[in-house]
Amino acid sequence: MSLFGRFLISMLVSAWPAAHAADGQAVFTQGGQDPAAMACLGCHGPDGKGVAAAGFPRLAGLPAGYLNKQLHDFRDGNRKHAIMEPLAKALSDAEIEAVSAMLANMPADPAPALRRQQMSTGPSEKMALYGDWSRQIPGCVQCHGLGGGGVGEHFPPLAGQPASYLAAQLNAWRDGSRGNDPDQMMAGVAKAMTDAEVTSLARYFATLASPEVKP
Repeated sequence: MSLFGRFLISMLVSAWPAAHAADGQAVFTQGGQDPAAMACLGCHGPDGKGVAAAGFPRLAGLPAGYLNKQLHDFRDGNRKHAIMEPLAKALSDAEIEAVSAMLANMPADPAPALRRQQMSTGPSEKMALYGDWSRQIPGCVQCHGLGGGGVGEHFPPLAGQPASYLAAQLNAWRDGSRGNDPDQMMAGVAKAMTDAEVTSLARYFATLASPEVKP
């Protein structure tokens, strides 16, 4: 083979990953290569901030590692959802990684400031802040951060997510249709809650925005 031929092959091989890299923006706005992988914006909105009236959660600004794990869990059956399971199964690993990274970099709504010291003003806020240790229920913010703003890749934001979505997730932990939490923590917590507490906590966090923490 000529020197030029070897050079051309080398250039084509080196260009292959870039040419075939998944495009997170395209997955979000148009869907994946498989037609079953529908565009994310159809349910989660063109800004990725969700559709509260339909119970579709905000994805914009969530940690890429969390989003990546949820899509894999939908694909593997560790998290159940009639729409998301077939959609995730139609995405490639590269598409999941790309769209997760893209969503993590999308801006979320600006947040009002909440101070570290906060007194509860009602039973829902008391449960959110302090829990009920007599039933082994920690305060939600002890894992999900001040004001429910989220902590790292395992504890996503609760603040500002639709109440119907939050209640559905708590009920999924309760009935076993969702079981992808670290050490099965959420399953135990959710099962210890009453129906009324699930509803009230979901409504409480739905009224909050992700906070900027002040000392």
